[in-house]
Amino acid sequence: MNLTCNSTLEEMKIGSEEKIVGPLTFHQLALIIAGASTIIAYIMSFYLMWRHAINYTKPLEQRHIIRILFMVPVYATSSFLCIWYYWHAVYFQVLSDCYEAFAIASFFALLCHYVAPDLHEQKDFFRHMRPIKAWVWPVNWFAKACGGERGPWRTPQSGLTWFNIIWIGIYHYCFIRVAMTITAVVTQYFEKYCESSNSPVFAHIWVIAIECIAVTIAMYCVIQFYIQLKEPLAEHKPFLKVLAIKLVIFLSFWQTIAISLGTSTLHIVSANAVLAYPDLKVGIPSLMLCVEMALFSVLHLWAFPYAPYVENAKTSFYPVPDPSMGIPPRENEHGRKMGGFMGLKAFGHALNLWDVIKAFGRGMRWLFVGVKSRKQDPSYQTKSEDIDTSYPMKPYAAGPGNKGTEHLPIANEFRRSAFGLPQAPGDPVPEESAGLITNAQPNPASPPRQQPNPYTDPRQPQLYDPSPRETYAPYDDDRGDLGAAGRARYEYDPNEAYSYQGGSTAGWSEPQNAPRPGKRTSTQVHVGNALWGDRNMRGNAM
Repeated sequence: MNLTCNSTLEEMKIGSEEKIVGPLTFHQLALIIAGASTIIAYIMSFYLMWRHAINYTKPLEQRHIIRILFMVPVYATSSFLCIWYYWHAVYFQVLSDCYEAFAIASFFALLCHYVAPDLHEQKDFFRHMRPIKAWVWPVNWFAKACGGERGPWRTPQSGLTWFNIIWIGIYHYCFIRVAMTITAVVTQYFEKYCESSNSPVFAHIWVIAIECIAVTIAMYCVIQFYIQLKEPLAEHKPFLKVLAIKLVIFLSFWQTIAISLGTSTLHIVSANAVLAYPDLKVGIPSLMLCVEMALFSVLHLWAFPYAPYVENAKTSFYPVPDPSMGIPPRENEHGRKMGGFMGLKAFGHALNLWDVIKAFGRGMRWLFVGVKSRKQDPSYQTKSEDIDTSYPMKPYAAGPGNKGTEHLPIANEFRRSAFGLPQAPGDPVPEESAGLITNAQPNPASPPRQQPNPYTDPRQPQLYDPSPRETYAPYDDDRGDLGAAGRARYEYDPNEAYSYQGGSTAGWSEPQNAPRPGKRTSTQVHVGNALWGDRNMRGNAM
């Protein structure tokens, strides 16, 4: 097995190629075009970053925007240096690719801060997030083939668990990318990397394979996060931001891989009198990246504008996790300018990556520790599926379909299970007070009520016919009221027990010598207590 890298860029020099434009060879022309593109990328990117820095009114959001915008100058500089110092291109490539991971993590963190201002409130948001959308392709296919909702690819029942999975899928890439960068630099120093070869005996193919898997997982999680929150975060134009990030990463990684396979493995293009081998391997992909970075620096003016962060800008709002809750969104208010002199303090704040390190540690802690107790979180309580959770939200829960009352304190006192009604999915296990209607006796039949004679004076009781029409009517379940009983002064009698089938021991009694329609149901007992109070309690108070 050949353990020697036969073709390395260090051993190949450019200088004897034919001229293609006047006195310029391809390499010289590529330097001119790449340099001009890099200057354009610098001017546009640093101008936008500076405007964010001097209008640093939302530091938690804008620090991540500045980090994302830094990606264009980093890639443009690296690509230009790769063309200039092509025999050391591997060092510049891996260092710029390493920043790619921090750009992805910053974009994810930016979307999280659009949701809530800090991690505690972000976790609370995702804990109550509804509905949780299924995984997009191809994981949804894996789920169907591996057990469905019981298999390893199922959609999490808890929004907080879903958030933690996305968190790990994105922040792990920072660690993988840094580790692979160090590996590439060390193996290149010991001549075991061999960037020009895809042989498995060298580190290059393994580093590329691991990075490919890691970046695919990270970008998949970013897309899943965007699909889940594209409607709540519509005012922030997340699609344009996702497009600006995804295209940069796609072009910087996959086009380099494609050119490497085409020149080293498939031999579609070979070196000739016009193009030297370093031009094919390094010059063409680096030149393409420089031009693309100039274009992306212009696109970022619309994707990450500074206008929403000026002091008199329109106020944005944090989304609500569940539109059916009827809670109005909270304002995302502007603060005072905190960028310091010429925005230097803002740049220092953005370049401090300690928060990324802490985020990775939090993800690993949940992966190895917190995942074991995830089902103890309240978000794992099954919720009803008949609630309208669509966007755009009805203003303050107006309109049909918003039936959720879990957020109201009184709702806990009158749950369906407390009155013996069929439980909705996710209702807690009935307590001792459950079964009041389930075990209650049937309501006695109510005699038909007769309309009083309009010509009869109601103040003359002797003119009334003492017929059963004056009896007290039982509770009307269809109408939801007490009927005639609601107009009578019922009094609670603790001595009268209601014991049918283990029901409540409380009963109702009418005034003495009054006609009795029969024993009262427990529902009438509860409603009577709520309307007129406890007779014993009133007696003690007197």
